[in-house]
Amino acid sequence: MGYPVIFQIERIYYPLLAAIGVPVNLLAIVILSRGKCCLSTCTTRYLVAMATADLLVIITEVVLFRISYYYFPGSLLNITPVCRVIGVLLGSVTDCSVWFTVTFSFDRFVAICCQKLKTKYCTEKTAAVVLATSCILLCLKNIPFYFIYEPREIINNVSWFCIDKPSYYTEPGWVVFDWFDTVLIPLLPFAFILLLNALTVRHILVTSRVRKGLRGQSKGENRSDPEMESRRKSVILLFTISGNFILLWLVHIIEFLYYTITGTDPGDYNDSEYIFEQVGLMLQFLSCCTNTFIYVVTQSKFREQFKSAMKYPVTSIIQLINQQNN
Repeated sequence: MGYPVIFQIERIYYPLLAAIGVPVNLLAIVILSRGKCCLSTCTTRYLVAMATADLLVIITEVVLFRISYYYFPGSLLNITPVCRVIGVLLGSVTDCSVWFTVTFSFDRFVAICCQKLKTKYCTEKTAAVVLATSCILLCLKNIPFYFIYEPREIINNVSWFCIDKPSYYTEPGWVVFDWFDTVLIPLLPFAFILLLNALTVRHILVTSRVRKGLRGQSKGENRSDPEMESRRKSVILLFTISGNFILLWLVHIIEFLYYTITGTDPGDYNDSEYIFEQVGLMLQFLSCCTNTFIYVVTQSKFREQFKSAMKYPVTSIIQLINQQNN
């Protein structure tokens, strides 16, 4: 499979991804915002923020960039000032999508492992401050991307397309910025999520042994434990979301480490290296569509709301028909 084949796959894959990703994320935002899923207001804020960031990634990266590239070449989106703005937006929404997952993982870590800190940190107000601060800082961090591009060609005094300036790879300031951006996405979030999950698992194993001993379960008694049941639900939600992120970003991480360690320019990739890179990107963008399905599988109240939302158009049409017949 060479370049032509992967191009054909992407021409089908990205429109399909947009057709699924936009409605499912919109649906998740609406359902979660109604607050009828028996989740804490703190958790709801993080999940709504994650769904919003994922929706923006699908719109900017998949629709405005990928689909535009394949189906609308030479559109106004390819004018240099416009594609510079799109480049800044791409970086900002991708960073927010990733770091919102990290902040959610940290919030659940505190809720499960730090009971003294939980009452102060795991609140709706704290979640709003954390999310707003993260969003502002990440957007500010991506502003320099506007200045790394230059026109690829000029037609009738109009600048078209965006390519990296040669100085981006040689000037010390840009080199430092590139390394900072690389550490911030994806290395640091990946390491944080793995660490938080490992600490959470360790805490759960220790706590469950202690509680079983205190409740006499080690002697064969079988008693329900409401607190452990509540933690179990939080852990399932945390591990499925963070595990999904790790799995779908793993290929991209491996590809990133490959060209960093070997010093290979991605522009010089052979067929197999290029395909591996593109598969990593396809899986990375897929991670922006999967959280809604995770909620459906793991959260019974969300599942009920989801079913009601899916049935609503059909029931509305039936009611309208009945009214007209009557």
